[in-house]
Amino acid sequence: MEISRRNLIRNAVTAGGLTAAATALPGVVRPSPASAAPTVPGTSTATLERTYTRGAAGAGGYRKVIAVAGEPHHVRAGLGVEAAAGRETRRQAMLAFVQLSDVHVVDAQSPLRLEWADRLDDPGPLPATGIFTSSYRAQEMLTGQVADSMVRAINQVANGPVTGKPLALAIQTGDNSDNSQYNEVRWNISLLNGGEVRVDSGNLRTWEGVADSNPLTYDAAYWHPDGAPKGKLVDRPRSEYGFPVVPGLLDAARRPFTAEGLDIPWYSVFGNHDGLVQGNFPAKTLQLNLIATGALKVISPPAGADPQQLLQDLFADPAALLTNLLGGALNSGVRLVTADRDRRLLSRKQIVEQHFALGGAPFGHGFTDVNRQQGTAYYTFDQGAFRFVVLDTVNPNGYYDGSLDKTQFTWLTDLLARSTDKVVMVFSHHTSDSMGNPLVATGGSLEPRVTGATVLDALLAAPQVIAWVNGHTHVNKITPRPRPGGGGLWEITTASHIDWPQQARIIEVADNGDGTLSIFTTMVDHAGPASVGAGTADAVQLAGLARELAANDWHDGSKGLGTLDDRNVELLVDNPLA
Repeated sequence: MEISRRNLIRNAVTAGGLTAAATALPGVVRPSPASAAPTVPGTSTATLERTYTRGAAGAGGYRKVIAVAGEPHHVRAGLGVEAAAGRETRRQAMLAFVQLSDVHVVDAQSPLRLEWADRLDDPGPLPATGIFTSSYRAQEMLTGQVADSMVRAINQVANGPVTGKPLALAIQTGDNSDNSQYNEVRWNISLLNGGEVRVDSGNLRTWEGVADSNPLTYDAAYWHPDGAPKGKLVDRPRSEYGFPVVPGLLDAARRPFTAEGLDIPWYSVFGNHDGLVQGNFPAKTLQLNLIATGALKVISPPAGADPQQLLQDLFADPAALLTNLLGGALNSGVRLVTADRDRRLLSRKQIVEQHFALGGAPFGHGFTDVNRQQGTAYYTFDQGAFRFVVLDTVNPNGYYDGSLDKTQFTWLTDLLARSTDKVVMVFSHHTSDSMGNPLVATGGSLEPRVTGATVLDALLAAPQVIAWVNGHTHVNKITPRPRPGGGGLWEITTASHIDWPQQARIIEVADNGDGTLSIFTTMVDHAGPASVGAGTADAVQLAGLARELAANDWHDGSKGLGTLDDRNVELLVDNPLA
Protein backbone atom coordinates (compact mmCIF):
# COMPACT_ATOMS: atom_id res chain seq x y z
CA MET A 1 0.00 0.00 0.00
CA GLU A 2 1.40 3.37 -1.02
CA ILE A 3 2.01 5.70 1.91
CA SER A 4 0.82 9.22 1.18
CA ARG A 5 0.82 12.23 3.48
CA ARG A 6 -2.74 11.33 4.47
CA ASN A 7 -1.63 7.90 5.62
CA LEU A 8 -0.40 9.41 8.85
CA ILE A 9 -2.53 12.08 10.40
CA ARG A 10 -5.38 13.93 8.86
CA ASN A 11 -5.94 15.89 12.05
CA ALA A 12 -9.10 17.72 12.27
CA VAL A 13 -9.96 21.18 12.86
CA THR A 14 -12.34 23.33 11.18
CA ALA A 15 -11.68 25.63 8.42
CA GLY A 16 -12.43 29.23 8.21
CA GLY A 17 -12.31 32.93 7.92
CA LEU A 18 -10.83 35.84 9.80
CA THR A 19 -12.07 39.24 10.74
CA ALA A 20 -11.52 42.56 9.11
CA ALA A 21 -12.81 44.58 12.05
CA ALA A 22 -11.28 48.03 12.30
CA THR A 23 -8.61 48.23 14.97
CA ALA A 24 -6.00 50.65 16.15
CA LEU A 25 -3.17 48.16 15.70
CA PRO A 26 -2.35 46.66 12.29
CA GLY A 27 -2.91 42.90 12.15
CA VAL A 28 -4.98 42.84 15.34
CA VAL A 29 -8.56 41.56 15.34
CA ARG A 30 -10.67 42.93 18.18
CA PRO A 31 -13.56 40.90 19.62
CA SER A 32 -16.94 42.08 18.35
CA PRO A 33 -19.52 43.32 20.86
CA ALA A 34 -21.84 40.65 22.17
CA SER A 35 -25.06 40.11 20.28
CA ALA A 36 -28.27 38.42 21.34
CA ALA A 37 -28.46 36.05 18.37
CA PRO A 38 -26.21 35.18 15.43
CA THR A 39 -26.95 36.86 12.13
CA VAL A 40 -27.11 34.37 9.26
CA PRO A 41 -26.48 35.73 5.75
CA GLY A 42 -29.05 34.79 3.11
CA THR A 43 -28.21 31.42 1.55
CA SER A 44 -31.54 30.41 0.05
CA THR A 45 -30.00 29.39 -3.28
CA ALA A 46 -26.74 28.16 -1.77
CA THR A 47 -23.73 28.93 -4.02
CA LEU A 48 -25.87 29.64 -7.09
CA GLU A 49 -26.37 33.20 -5.82
CA ARG A 50 -23.15 33.89 -3.93
CA THR A 51 -20.04 32.10 -2.79
CA TYR A 52 -16.60 32.90 -1.34
CA THR A 53 -13.09 33.13 -2.68
CA ARG A 54 -9.66 34.07 -1.40
CA GLY A 55 -8.83 37.74 -1.92
CA ALA A 56 -5.55 39.32 -2.96
CA ALA A 57 -2.43 38.41 -1.00
CA GLY A 58 -1.39 40.84 1.71
CA ALA A 59 1.55 40.81 4.09
CA GLY A 60 3.20 37.41 4.19
CA GLY A 61 0.79 36.20 1.50
CA TYR A 62 -2.18 36.23 3.90
CA ARG A 63 -5.53 36.46 2.08
CA LYS A 64 -8.87 37.72 3.31
CA VAL A 65 -12.03 35.85 2.28
CA ILE A 66 -14.40 37.80 0.04
CA ALA A 67 -17.91 37.18 -1.29
CA VAL A 68 -18.29 36.83 -5.07
CA ALA A 69 -21.00 36.00 -7.57
CA GLY A 70 -22.38 32.47 -7.47
CA GLU A 71 -21.79 29.62 -9.89
CA PRO A 72 -24.58 28.37 -12.20
CA HIS A 73 -25.06 24.67 -12.94
CA HIS A 74 -23.51 23.29 -16.08
CA VAL A 75 -24.13 19.95 -17.75
CA ARG A 76 -21.80 16.95 -17.61
CA ALA A 77 -22.55 14.03 -19.90
CA GLY A 78 -19.45 11.94 -19.20
CA LEU A 79 -21.37 8.65 -19.22
CA GLY A 80 -22.48 9.01 -22.83
CA VAL A 81 -26.07 9.82 -21.82
CA GLU A 82 -27.58 12.49 -24.04
CA ALA A 83 -28.77 15.79 -22.58
CA ALA A 84 -32.01 15.89 -24.58
CA ALA A 85 -33.65 19.17 -25.49
CA GLY A 86 -36.82 20.03 -23.62
CA ARG A 87 -36.02 17.99 -20.53
CA GLU A 88 -36.44 21.09 -18.35
CA THR A 89 -40.15 21.22 -19.14
CA ARG A 90 -40.67 17.47 -18.62
CA ARG A 91 -38.62 17.19 -15.47
CA GLN A 92 -40.23 15.70 -12.34
CA ALA A 93 -38.52 16.10 -8.96
CA MET A 94 -37.78 12.81 -7.20
CA LEU A 95 -35.43 13.47 -4.27
CA ALA A 96 -33.42 16.22 -2.57
CA PHE A 97 -30.98 15.76 0.31
CA VAL A 98 -27.71 17.16 1.62
CA GLN A 99 -24.31 15.57 2.15
CA LEU A 100 -21.99 16.67 4.97
CA SER A 101 -18.49 15.23 4.99
CA ASP A 102 -15.33 15.27 7.09
CA VAL A 103 -16.72 17.55 9.80
CA HIS A 104 -13.87 16.47 12.12
CA VAL A 105 -15.22 17.83 15.39
CA VAL A 106 -11.97 17.95 17.32
CA ASP A 107 -10.84 18.15 20.93
CA ALA A 108 -7.98 20.53 20.19
CA GLN A 109 -6.58 20.17 23.72
CA SER A 110 -6.36 16.36 23.73
CA PRO A 111 -3.03 14.81 24.77
CA LEU A 112 -3.46 12.27 21.96
CA ARG A 113 -3.16 14.81 19.15
CA LEU A 114 0.08 15.04 17.15
CA GLU A 115 0.35 18.76 16.39
CA TRP A 116 4.11 18.62 16.94
CA ALA A 117 4.56 16.56 13.76
CA ASP A 118 3.19 19.27 11.45
CA ARG A 119 6.38 21.35 11.32
CA LEU A 120 8.34 18.42 9.92
CA ASP A 121 6.74 19.27 6.59
CA ASP A 122 7.08 23.05 6.79
CA PRO A 123 9.13 24.72 4.03
CA GLY A 124 12.79 24.59 5.04
CA PRO A 125 16.22 23.10 4.37
CA LEU A 126 15.13 19.50 5.05
CA PRO A 127 13.14 17.60 2.40
CA ALA A 128 9.45 17.37 3.29
CA THR A 129 7.87 13.95 3.67
CA GLY A 130 4.45 15.24 2.59
CA ILE A 131 2.93 13.10 5.35
CA PHE A 132 2.67 15.33 8.41
CA THR A 133 1.07 18.44 6.89
CA SER A 134 -2.39 17.95 8.41
CA SER A 135 -1.46 17.13 11.98
CA TYR A 136 -2.10 20.76 13.00
CA ARG A 137 -4.23 23.62 11.68
CA ALA A 138 -4.50 27.15 13.03
CA GLN A 139 -8.32 26.96 13.06
CA GLU A 140 -8.57 23.65 14.87
CA MET A 141 -10.35 25.03 17.94
CA LEU A 142 -13.39 26.16 15.89
CA THR A 143 -14.75 22.91 14.46
CA GLY A 144 -17.91 22.98 16.55
CA GLN A 145 -18.80 26.49 15.45
CA VAL A 146 -18.27 25.58 11.79
CA ALA A 147 -20.53 22.53 12.14
CA ASP A 148 -23.28 24.63 13.73
CA SER A 149 -22.97 27.29 11.04
CA MET A 150 -23.31 24.65 8.32
CA VAL A 151 -26.47 23.39 9.99
CA ARG A 152 -27.85 26.95 10.03
CA ALA A 153 -27.13 27.37 6.30
CA ILE A 154 -28.80 24.04 5.43
CA ASN A 155 -31.88 24.90 7.47
CA GLN A 156 -32.17 28.19 5.65
CA VAL A 157 -31.77 26.59 2.21
CA ALA A 158 -34.50 24.06 3.14
CA ASN A 159 -35.33 23.05 -0.47
CA GLY A 160 -33.44 21.80 -3.48
CA PRO A 161 -32.44 24.93 -5.44
CA VAL A 162 -33.27 23.31 -8.80
CA THR A 163 -36.35 21.19 -8.16
CA GLY A 164 -37.75 23.07 -5.17
CA LYS A 165 -38.30 19.74 -3.44
CA PRO A 166 -37.86 19.93 0.36
CA LEU A 167 -34.61 18.44 1.64
CA ALA A 168 -35.57 14.97 2.87
CA LEU A 169 -32.49 14.21 4.96
CA ALA A 170 -28.82 14.88 5.60
CA ILE A 171 -26.09 12.25 5.54
CA GLN A 172 -22.68 12.65 7.16
CA THR A 173 -20.13 10.67 5.13
CA GLY A 174 -17.58 9.99 7.84
CA ASP A 175 -14.78 11.56 9.85
CA ASN A 176 -17.53 13.11 11.93
CA SER A 177 -15.19 13.15 14.94
CA ASP A 178 -11.43 13.54 14.70
CA ASN A 179 -9.98 11.01 17.09
CA SER A 180 -12.69 8.48 18.07
CA GLN A 181 -12.94 10.13 21.51
CA TYR A 182 -16.11 9.97 23.61
CA ASN A 183 -16.37 13.77 23.92
CA GLU A 184 -15.84 14.41 20.19
CA VAL A 185 -18.44 11.80 19.18
CA ARG A 186 -21.03 13.32 21.52
CA TRP A 187 -20.24 16.90 20.43
CA ASN A 188 -20.81 15.93 16.80
CA ILE A 189 -24.16 14.26 17.50
CA SER A 190 -25.30 17.16 19.70
CA LEU A 191 -24.33 19.74 17.05
CA LEU A 192 -26.60 18.05 14.51
CA ASN A 193 -29.39 17.32 17.01
CA GLY A 194 -29.35 20.82 18.52
CA GLY A 195 -29.04 22.14 22.06
CA GLU A 196 -26.28 23.56 24.22
CA VAL A 197 -22.79 22.48 23.19
CA ARG A 198 -19.45 23.30 24.78
CA VAL A 199 -16.44 22.19 22.74
CA ASP A 200 -14.02 22.22 25.65
CA SER A 201 -12.21 19.64 27.75
CA GLY A 202 -9.77 19.27 30.61
CA ASN A 203 -9.67 22.46 32.67
CA LEU A 204 -12.91 24.29 31.88
CA ARG A 205 -11.49 27.56 33.24
CA THR A 206 -8.60 27.96 30.78
CA TRP A 207 -7.13 26.67 27.52
CA GLU A 208 -4.45 23.98 27.81
CA GLY A 209 -2.87 23.27 24.45
CA VAL A 210 -0.45 24.36 21.77
CA ALA A 211 -2.30 27.60 20.91
CA ASP A 212 -2.12 29.42 24.24
CA SER A 213 0.62 31.85 25.25
CA ASN A 214 1.91 30.07 28.34
CA PRO A 215 5.57 31.23 28.52
CA LEU A 216 6.70 27.87 29.95
CA THR A 217 5.50 25.87 26.92
CA TYR A 218 5.27 28.55 24.20
CA ASP A 219 6.34 27.17 20.83
CA ALA A 220 6.67 29.62 17.93
CA ALA A 221 5.78 26.95 15.34
CA TYR A 222 2.07 27.31 16.26
CA TRP A 223 -0.27 30.25 15.78
CA HIS A 224 -0.93 31.97 19.12
CA PRO A 225 -4.03 34.16 18.69
CA ASP A 226 -3.32 36.12 21.90
CA GLY A 227 0.20 36.96 20.73
CA ALA A 228 3.65 36.09 22.04
CA PRO A 229 4.51 36.29 25.77
CA LYS A 230 7.04 38.90 26.81
CA GLY A 231 10.54 37.94 25.72
CA LYS A 232 9.39 35.29 23.22
CA LEU A 233 9.67 35.33 19.44
CA VAL A 234 6.59 36.15 17.38
CA ASP A 235 5.18 32.88 16.08
CA ARG A 236 5.92 31.75 12.51
CA PRO A 237 2.33 31.97 11.23
CA ARG A 238 2.40 35.70 12.09
CA SER A 239 5.99 36.47 11.11
CA GLU A 240 6.12 34.43 7.89
CA TYR A 241 2.52 34.06 6.71
CA GLY A 242 0.87 37.25 7.91
CA PHE A 243 -1.58 35.73 10.42
CA PRO A 244 -3.22 38.29 12.74
CA VAL A 245 -3.62 38.54 16.49
CA VAL A 246 -7.15 37.76 17.73
CA PRO A 247 -7.29 38.57 21.47
CA GLY A 248 -9.64 36.35 23.46
CA LEU A 249 -10.18 33.80 20.68
CA LEU A 250 -9.34 30.77 22.82
CA ASP A 251 -11.85 31.78 25.48
CA ALA A 252 -14.46 32.53 22.80
CA ALA A 253 -13.91 29.11 21.23
CA ARG A 254 -14.53 27.42 24.60
CA ARG A 255 -17.79 29.24 25.36
CA PRO A 256 -20.98 27.17 25.43
CA PHE A 257 -23.38 28.00 22.60
CA THR A 258 -26.80 26.83 21.51
CA ALA A 259 -26.54 24.66 18.39
CA GLU A 260 -29.53 25.14 16.11
CA GLY A 261 -29.81 21.48 15.09
CA LEU A 262 -30.92 20.19 11.70
CA ASP A 263 -34.59 20.57 10.77
CA ILE A 264 -34.40 17.28 8.84
CA PRO A 265 -33.48 13.70 9.81
CA TRP A 266 -29.78 12.93 9.56
CA TYR A 267 -27.83 9.73 8.99
CA SER A 268 -24.27 8.76 9.91
CA VAL A 269 -21.47 7.04 8.01
CA PHE A 270 -18.33 5.67 9.70
CA GLY A 271 -14.94 7.20 8.73
CA ASN A 272 -11.34 6.33 9.52
CA HIS A 273 -11.05 9.20 12.04
CA ASP A 274 -14.17 7.85 13.75
CA GLY A 275 -12.71 4.35 14.03
CA LEU A 276 -8.95 4.88 14.34
CA VAL A 277 -6.70 7.08 16.49
CA GLN A 278 -5.70 10.05 14.34
CA GLY A 279 -7.35 8.17 11.47
CA ASN A 280 -4.53 5.62 11.34
CA PHE A 281 -4.01 3.57 14.48
CA PRO A 282 -6.31 0.96 16.08
CA ALA A 283 -8.10 2.77 18.91
CA LYS A 284 -8.67 0.13 21.56
CA THR A 285 -5.20 -0.18 23.01
CA LEU A 286 -4.68 0.43 26.71
CA GLN A 287 -1.60 2.61 26.21
CA LEU A 288 -3.24 4.98 23.73
CA ASN A 289 -6.32 5.26 25.92
CA LEU A 290 -4.18 6.12 28.94
CA ILE A 291 -2.42 8.84 26.93
CA ALA A 292 -5.76 10.27 25.74
CA THR A 293 -7.20 10.49 29.26
CA GLY A 294 -3.91 11.39 30.94
CA ALA A 295 -2.30 14.58 32.21
CA LEU A 296 0.71 14.99 29.89
CA LYS A 297 0.71 16.48 26.39
CA VAL A 298 3.58 16.66 23.91
CA ILE A 299 3.98 20.23 22.65
CA SER A 300 7.29 20.16 20.75
CA PRO A 301 9.14 17.35 18.95
CA PRO A 302 12.62 16.22 19.92
CA ALA A 303 15.34 18.57 18.73
CA GLY A 304 16.75 17.44 15.40
CA ALA A 305 14.05 14.81 14.89
CA ASP A 306 14.34 12.85 11.65
CA PRO A 307 10.92 12.96 9.89
CA GLN A 308 11.47 9.58 8.24
CA GLN A 309 12.41 7.93 11.53
CA LEU A 310 9.42 9.48 13.32
CA LEU A 311 7.16 8.19 10.57
CA GLN A 312 8.66 4.72 10.92
CA ASP A 313 8.30 4.76 14.70
CA LEU A 314 4.70 6.01 14.58
CA PHE A 315 3.59 3.23 12.29
CA ALA A 316 5.62 0.57 14.05
CA ASP A 317 4.33 1.38 17.56
CA PRO A 318 2.62 4.76 18.09
CA ALA A 319 1.94 4.10 21.76
CA ALA A 320 5.62 3.36 22.46
CA LEU A 321 6.79 6.51 20.66
CA LEU A 322 4.30 8.75 22.47
CA THR A 323 5.07 7.11 25.82
CA ASN A 324 8.80 7.81 25.30
CA LEU A 325 8.08 11.43 24.37
CA LEU A 326 5.82 11.93 27.38
CA GLY A 327 8.34 10.28 29.66
CA GLY A 328 11.04 12.72 28.59
CA ALA A 329 13.31 10.00 27.25
CA LEU A 330 13.50 11.78 23.90
CA ASN A 331 12.05 15.20 24.53
CA SER A 332 11.52 17.91 27.12
CA GLY A 333 8.70 19.63 25.19
CA VAL A 334 5.91 18.20 27.37
CA ARG A 335 3.35 20.08 29.46
CA LEU A 336 1.02 19.16 32.29
CA VAL A 337 -2.69 19.35 31.38
CA THR A 338 -5.89 18.47 33.21
CA ALA A 339 -6.76 14.81 32.78
CA ASP A 340 -10.24 14.13 31.38
CA ARG A 341 -11.98 10.75 31.27
CA ASP A 342 -14.32 12.09 28.57
CA ARG A 343 -11.38 11.84 26.17
CA ARG A 344 -11.48 8.05 26.33
CA LEU A 345 -11.39 6.17 23.04
CA LEU A 346 -14.50 4.40 21.81
CA SER A 347 -14.87 1.22 19.82
CA ARG A 348 -17.05 1.10 16.71
CA LYS A 349 -19.81 -0.58 18.72
CA GLN A 350 -19.65 2.14 21.38
CA ILE A 351 -19.80 4.90 18.76
CA VAL A 352 -22.86 3.29 17.18
CA GLU A 353 -24.48 3.16 20.63
CA GLN A 354 -23.95 6.90 21.20
CA HIS A 355 -26.17 7.61 18.18
CA PHE A 356 -29.01 5.92 20.08
CA ALA A 357 -28.12 7.32 23.51
CA LEU A 358 -28.36 10.99 22.43
CA GLY A 359 -31.62 10.66 20.50
CA GLY A 360 -32.60 12.72 17.49
CA ALA A 361 -34.26 11.70 14.24
CA PRO A 362 -34.24 9.07 13.01
CA PHE A 363 -33.56 7.07 16.17
CA GLY A 364 -30.02 5.73 15.83
CA HIS A 365 -29.35 7.95 12.79
CA GLY A 366 -29.47 5.01 10.41
CA PHE A 367 -27.68 2.47 12.55
CA THR A 368 -29.79 -0.61 13.28
CA ASP A 369 -30.33 -3.07 16.12
CA VAL A 370 -28.04 -5.46 14.22
CA ASN A 371 -25.32 -2.80 14.19
CA ARG A 372 -25.76 -2.32 17.95
CA GLN A 373 -25.55 -6.03 18.67
CA GLN A 374 -22.72 -6.93 16.29
CA GLY A 375 -20.69 -3.72 16.40
CA THR A 376 -20.99 -3.17 12.64
CA ALA A 377 -21.65 0.14 10.87
CA TYR A 378 -23.15 -0.70 7.45
CA TYR A 379 -26.89 -0.58 6.75
CA THR A 380 -29.54 0.34 4.20
CA PHE A 381 -32.79 2.34 4.18
CA ASP A 382 -35.33 3.43 1.60
CA GLN A 383 -36.52 6.91 0.71
CA GLY A 384 -39.39 6.59 -1.76
CA ALA A 385 -38.09 5.08 -5.00
CA PHE A 386 -34.51 5.29 -3.72
CA ARG A 387 -32.45 2.80 -1.76
CA PHE A 388 -29.60 4.29 0.27
CA VAL A 389 -26.76 1.81 0.85
CA VAL A 390 -24.31 2.85 3.57
CA LEU A 391 -20.92 1.11 3.71
CA ASP A 392 -18.29 0.96 6.45
CA THR A 393 -15.01 1.27 4.54
CA VAL A 394 -12.76 1.64 7.61
CA ASN A 395 -10.10 -1.03 8.03
CA PRO A 396 -10.00 -1.60 11.82
CA ASN A 397 -6.49 -2.99 11.53
CA GLY A 398 -5.16 0.49 10.81
CA TYR A 399 -4.08 2.99 8.16
CA TYR A 400 -5.79 5.89 6.47
CA ASP A 401 -6.93 4.05 3.34
CA GLY A 402 -9.97 1.79 3.44
CA SER A 403 -11.46 -1.52 2.25
CA LEU A 404 -14.39 -3.85 3.03
CA ASP A 405 -14.38 -7.10 4.95
CA LYS A 406 -15.70 -10.07 2.98
CA THR A 407 -18.86 -10.42 5.07
CA GLN A 408 -19.87 -6.85 4.27
CA PHE A 409 -19.02 -7.27 0.58
CA THR A 410 -21.26 -10.36 0.42
CA TRP A 411 -24.02 -8.37 2.14
CA LEU A 412 -23.57 -5.62 -0.48
CA THR A 413 -23.74 -7.90 -3.51
CA ASP A 414 -26.76 -9.76 -2.11
CA LEU A 415 -28.52 -6.45 -1.40
CA LEU A 416 -27.85 -5.16 -4.91
CA ALA A 417 -29.31 -8.36 -6.38
CA ARG A 418 -32.52 -7.73 -4.37
CA SER A 419 -32.76 -4.04 -5.31
CA THR A 420 -33.72 -4.15 -8.99
CA ASP A 421 -36.93 -2.23 -8.28
CA LYS A 422 -35.11 0.73 -6.71
CA VAL A 423 -32.80 3.53 -7.78
CA VAL A 424 -29.70 2.84 -5.68
CA MET A 425 -27.24 5.38 -4.26
CA VAL A 426 -24.22 4.14 -2.31
CA PHE A 427 -22.56 6.12 0.51
CA SER A 428 -19.19 5.61 2.15
CA HIS A 429 -16.38 7.58 3.67
CA HIS A 430 -13.59 6.44 1.36
CA THR A 431 -13.50 6.96 -2.38
CA SER A 432 -12.98 4.01 -4.70
CA ASP A 433 -9.41 5.19 -5.32
CA SER A 434 -8.59 5.40 -1.60
CA MET A 435 -9.76 1.86 -0.78
CA GLY A 436 -6.42 0.16 -1.34
CA ASN A 437 -5.81 -1.13 2.19
CA PRO A 438 -5.72 -4.97 2.31
CA LEU A 439 -4.21 -5.11 5.83
CA VAL A 440 -5.47 -8.01 7.95
CA ALA A 441 -5.03 -8.57 11.69
CA THR A 442 -2.05 -10.66 12.72
CA GLY A 443 -3.98 -12.53 15.39
CA GLY A 444 -7.44 -12.48 13.83
CA SER A 445 -9.04 -13.39 10.52
CA LEU A 446 -6.55 -13.71 7.69
CA GLU A 447 -9.22 -13.37 5.01
CA PRO A 448 -8.12 -10.78 2.46
CA ARG A 449 -10.17 -7.60 2.43
CA VAL A 450 -12.00 -6.25 -0.60
CA THR A 451 -10.47 -3.13 -2.16
CA GLY A 452 -11.98 -0.27 -4.13
CA ALA A 453 -11.66 -1.58 -7.68
CA THR A 454 -13.60 -4.74 -6.80
CA VAL A 455 -16.31 -2.75 -5.01
CA LEU A 456 -16.63 -0.41 -7.99
CA ASP A 457 -16.94 -3.39 -10.36
CA ALA A 458 -19.78 -4.77 -8.22
CA LEU A 459 -21.61 -1.43 -8.34
CA LEU A 460 -21.12 -1.12 -12.10
CA ALA A 461 -22.53 -4.63 -12.52
CA ALA A 462 -25.80 -3.39 -10.98
CA PRO A 463 -27.50 -0.98 -13.46
CA GLN A 464 -29.77 0.37 -10.72
CA VAL A 465 -26.78 2.10 -9.03
CA ILE A 466 -26.57 5.70 -10.27
CA ALA A 467 -24.14 7.26 -7.78
CA TRP A 468 -21.46 6.57 -5.19
CA VAL A 469 -21.27 9.50 -2.73
CA ASN A 470 -18.22 9.84 -0.45
CA GLY A 471 -15.60 12.15 1.09
CA HIS A 472 -12.23 11.43 2.75
CA THR A 473 -9.95 13.36 0.37
CA HIS A 474 -11.10 16.84 1.51
CA VAL A 475 -11.41 17.81 -2.17
CA ASN A 476 -14.50 18.38 -4.31
CA LYS A 477 -14.37 15.94 -7.21
CA ILE A 478 -16.94 14.27 -9.47
CA THR A 479 -15.81 11.31 -11.58
CA PRO A 480 -17.78 9.47 -14.28
CA ARG A 481 -17.56 5.69 -13.87
CA PRO A 482 -18.75 4.16 -17.19
CA ARG A 483 -20.19 0.65 -17.51
CA PRO A 484 -18.65 -1.62 -20.16
CA GLY A 485 -21.97 -1.89 -22.01
CA GLY A 486 -22.81 1.82 -21.83
CA GLY A 487 -24.09 4.19 -19.17
CA GLY A 488 -22.56 4.06 -15.71
CA LEU A 489 -22.59 5.82 -12.37
CA TRP A 490 -21.20 9.06 -10.97
CA GLU A 491 -18.72 9.06 -8.09
CA ILE A 492 -19.44 12.25 -6.13
CA THR A 493 -16.73 13.25 -3.65
CA THR A 494 -17.27 16.25 -1.38
CA ALA A 495 -14.71 18.36 0.46
CA SER A 496 -14.46 18.81 4.22
CA HIS A 497 -15.68 21.18 6.91
CA ILE A 498 -12.10 21.51 8.16
CA ASP A 499 -10.19 22.71 5.15
CA TRP A 500 -10.96 25.40 2.61
CA PRO A 501 -13.60 25.86 1.24
CA GLN A 502 -15.63 24.31 4.11
CA GLN A 503 -18.60 23.28 1.96
CA ALA A 504 -21.44 20.77 2.03
CA ARG A 505 -23.32 19.52 -1.06
CA ILE A 506 -27.03 19.40 -1.95
CA ILE A 507 -27.91 16.48 -4.23
CA GLU A 508 -31.19 16.45 -6.18
CA VAL A 509 -32.48 13.80 -8.57
CA ALA A 510 -35.08 14.51 -11.25
CA ASP A 511 -36.75 12.29 -13.85
CA ASN A 512 -36.36 13.88 -17.29
CA GLY A 513 -39.23 11.87 -18.76
CA ASP A 514 -37.05 10.50 -21.57
CA GLY A 515 -35.39 7.50 -19.96
CA THR A 516 -32.75 9.60 -18.21
CA LEU A 517 -32.24 11.14 -14.79
CA SER A 518 -30.47 14.36 -13.89
CA ILE A 519 -28.45 14.45 -10.69
CA PHE A 520 -27.97 18.08 -9.66
CA THR A 521 -25.25 18.92 -7.15
CA THR A 522 -25.03 22.36 -5.53
CA MET A 523 -22.39 23.41 -3.04
CA VAL A 524 -23.41 25.06 0.25
CA ASP A 525 -21.22 27.53 2.15
CA HIS A 526 -21.75 27.62 5.90
CA ALA A 527 -23.39 30.66 7.49
CA GLY A 528 -20.14 32.23 8.70
CA PRO A 529 -19.49 35.62 7.07
CA ALA A 530 -16.58 36.69 4.88
CA SER A 531 -13.61 38.41 6.50
CA VAL A 532 -15.56 41.66 6.74
CA GLY A 533 -17.98 40.89 9.56
CA ALA A 534 -16.17 37.91 11.04
CA GLY A 535 -15.35 38.15 14.72
CA THR A 536 -15.64 36.33 18.02
CA ALA A 537 -19.03 37.35 19.44
CA ASP A 538 -20.96 34.19 18.54
CA ALA A 539 -20.62 30.80 16.86
CA VAL A 540 -21.48 32.12 13.38
CA GLN A 541 -18.84 34.87 13.54
CA LEU A 542 -16.29 32.36 14.80
CA ALA A 543 -17.10 30.09 11.84
CA GLY A 544 -16.35 32.97 9.48
CA LEU A 545 -13.03 33.45 11.26
CA ALA A 546 -12.33 29.74 10.83
CA ARG A 547 -12.97 29.89 7.08
CA GLU A 548 -10.34 32.60 6.65
CA LEU A 549 -7.77 30.71 8.68
CA ALA A 550 -8.39 27.64 6.52
CA ALA A 551 -7.94 29.73 3.37
CA ASN A 552 -4.44 30.55 4.62
CA ASP A 553 -3.23 27.06 5.54
CA TRP A 554 0.43 27.21 4.54
CA HIS A 555 0.45 23.57 3.48
CA ASP A 556 -2.60 23.20 1.22
CA GLY A 557 -4.85 26.19 1.68
CA SER A 558 -6.75 26.14 -1.63
CA LYS A 559 -6.88 22.72 -3.27
CA GLY A 560 -10.13 21.49 -1.69
CA LEU A 561 -12.33 23.65 -3.91
CA GLY A 562 -11.84 21.42 -6.96
CA THR A 563 -12.84 22.67 -10.43
CA LEU A 564 -16.11 23.99 -11.81
CA ASP A 565 -16.82 20.44 -13.03
CA ASP A 566 -16.75 19.26 -9.40
CA ARG A 567 -19.24 21.69 -7.85
CA ASN A 568 -22.51 23.02 -9.30
CA VAL A 569 -23.37 20.55 -12.06
CA GLU A 570 -26.10 18.54 -13.76
CA LEU A 571 -25.03 14.91 -14.17
CA LEU A 572 -26.87 12.87 -16.79
CA VAL A 573 -27.46 9.15 -16.11
CA ASP A 574 -29.78 6.42 -17.42
CA ASN A 575 -33.00 5.91 -15.47
CA PRO A 576 -32.82 2.30 -14.25
CA LEU A 577 -36.59 2.22 -13.67
CA ALA A 578 -37.55 3.44 -17.16
